Amino acid sequence: MVQDEFTKLFTHMNKRFDQMEKRFDAHDKKFLEVLGAISDLAGDIKNYHEELLALGHKVDRLERWIHQIAQETGVKLTIE
Repeated sequence: MVQDEFTKLFTHMNKRFDQMEKRFDAHDKKFLEVLGAISDLAGDIKNYHEELLALGHKVDRLERWIHQIAQETGVKLTIE
């Protein structure tokens, strides 16, 4: 291989590697965006779960109060 052919090959390979690096950088950026979105979603789900637990405890407490009031007042509660 003569020097001129080697230079052409080297130039061509450098261009291809530069293109590949740009594509990898773009994929890395998209991947980080997806990871960030997943992390945000996981945080939202955790908060939602905690809110549901708190709401469940509140409902349980209110039901207990209703039964106590019904028992004290002599009201019979029926489930329909």
